[in-house]
Amino acid sequence: MMDYSRSWASVLLFLLVFLLSAESSWSDRTRPPSIAAAPELAPTPAPALAPAPDPSPESQCNGIYLSYFLEQRERIHPITRNPADQPYSFRATATVLNHGTADLVSWTLLVPFRHDELLVSIDGGVLANGSASALPYNTTIDANVTAFSGYPNTDLKTPIETANDLTLIQAKISLVGTLFGAPPPAVPLPEFLDLGDPSYSCAPFPGFNGSGSVDTCCLRDPNYVPKPVNVTGYLDRRSGDLTIAYDVLQSFETNYLALVTIENHNPVGRLDHWDLSWEWARGEFISSMRGAYPTVVDSSDCIFGKQGQHYKDFDFTKVLSCKQKPVISDLTPWQYNDTNLGRIPHCCRNGSLLPPEMDQEQSVSAFQIQVYKMMPDLNRSVLFPPVNWNISGSGLNPDYRCGQPIRVSPAQFPDPSGLDSESLALASWQVVCNITRPRGTSPKCCVSFSAFYNDSVVPCNTCACGCSASNRTRACNATAQAMLLPPEALLVPFDNRTEKTLAWAHIKHYDVPSPLPCADNCGVSINWHVVTNYEKGWSARVTLFNWREDQFADWFMAAKMEKAYPGFEQMYSFNGTKMGNDTIFMVGMPGLNYINGETNGTRDGDPRVPGKQQSVISFTKKLTPGIDILAGDGYPSKVYFNGEECSMPDMIPTSWAFRTSRPRIFTALGFLLLAASLVSLELM
Repeated sequence: MMDYSRSWASVLLFLLVFLLSAESSWSDRTRPPSIAAAPELAPTPAPALAPAPDPSPESQCNGIYLSYFLEQRERIHPITRNPADQPYSFRATATVLNHGTADLVSWTLLVPFRHDELLVSIDGGVLANGSASALPYNTTIDANVTAFSGYPNTDLKTPIETANDLTLIQAKISLVGTLFGAPPPAVPLPEFLDLGDPSYSCAPFPGFNGSGSVDTCCLRDPNYVPKPVNVTGYLDRRSGDLTIAYDVLQSFETNYLALVTIENHNPVGRLDHWDLSWEWARGEFISSMRGAYPTVVDSSDCIFGKQGQHYKDFDFTKVLSCKQKPVISDLTPWQYNDTNLGRIPHCCRNGSLLPPEMDQEQSVSAFQIQVYKMMPDLNRSVLFPPVNWNISGSGLNPDYRCGQPIRVSPAQFPDPSGLDSESLALASWQVVCNITRPRGTSPKCCVSFSAFYNDSVVPCNTCACGCSASNRTRACNATAQAMLLPPEALLVPFDNRTEKTLAWAHIKHYDVPSPLPCADNCGVSINWHVVTNYEKGWSARVTLFNWREDQFADWFMAAKMEKAYPGFEQMYSFNGTKMGNDTIFMVGMPGLNYINGETNGTRDGDPRVPGKQQSVISFTKKLTPGIDILAGDGYPSKVYFNGEECSMPDMIPTSWAFRTSRPRIFTALGFLLLAASLVSLELM
């Protein structure tokens, strides 16, 4: 029995070993090969992750991102010894990117160049100073910053409404030019970037600038009080010395009809024989005009250009201008009734734009143009205005600086049917121009002072209206102070004053510089002479001299007198009115509103005779207590003639300066002689 039990236990043990061996063999056959083949290795540490890249500056800006990136700089000839004079060619890209929540309308980028940059090529934008847009453009003519505007992408949408479409929210301006100085390793970058929009406040990104780029983020200024929103969705019209409206009246697939209106808003601004120019940026050309005319009629650029290839059956013989930069002039008054050229309200005035205070009707000019478009703009809803506007006058007119056109609310016009309703333009743009004096230019008129209580006349300054190289070759001193004159010397041209001036200096014991001072070189001079001074009032005499050969019709003059302005009473030969801002506005009365040009003397060898007008102006002291005429309170601080600000003397006559021991009667006789000479010349 015991043997049987042992044999049974042995059988059970054998079966158990067999089952375990079979299970192990089956597990080996059913295990996945990769797992089965994987050797047992010691655990290895996880690989180290690469550090995350630094965030880009634009990704950190939730407003308007501005950048200026210098892509390339290369030294070019001529090679100079002075590093500051060494020229370098450069390529740069300026970026304006809208990461905010509001559309950026008619944006302007301000770049303060610091290395006398000369811009040779601009792509993706235009200079905001349309009046000086000719390339190469010298950035040194800008006082502080050079301004760029978008074109054709003038407005930047928001990322939200465009799903971050960079073509709609970003503008890139590619610049190619020449700069001077800043040899490597220095990086010639602008000092900062700014947005020409008062509703934004801009600040640079710390840590990003200086390594080849300038990065700036502009955020909404919480303290800015926005103007009421225009219901049309476009910008309101802006103010300026002179504005130009470009209103599209009719639009077709290939062409459109536009009305151009020029308005003078400056109370002392003026243009004579204006010339208006612009630049077509999309291949347009002028088919016809009414109310004005191009100075050059030429269709050859169309015939031999892409316009002729597109409009193959078009009769270009009747096209007025295919110039990329046409120059437009006003028509004469007798062409107003011409049914083909005139019949446009406010046209045909010979290019005269007067101040609104002088004649409201004569402060506006207008004309119509028919414009043909090119691909890809052959759609009646695709309209672009010309860019780089400029307007100038002839003769003695101020200089104007015009901006780029901005889209404004459509202009309203009286219904042509005569009904009590208004019709709207299809699209309207506005160009704003302001009076400026470009760096390096000189005035075109000057002022001299004299008084009954002083023997001498303080003349116009030396080179008051500039001294050219030809003047300097005449062995005159361009920096010497002008010599005091006897009163009668004002009546003759500068070249005929030498003998009188030297004699006067000898009599008065004045120093005579060597060489003698150069002339003032002004076409118009104005003498302001204090005539009387008594207890209750005082008076002055204003004399205008025209040393030019052309005439001045409908002239005007303005004098700013801070201390004497309240006491102004009247003028006698001129029409004088108070116009505010301490300024007295003067025009000639009927029959005296015309100043002749300079003419020959009566006999051979006599000095040439200037054209002239004269009037006495009186003041009361009742409203100006404490005014001191003898101390110089009777002289203007600024004088304008036909809109041009004149050069003022560096000193004024006083009751103690330039005096000698000679009796006062000499002064009275001197200016009596001047007045008698003026009267005799008028009678001749």
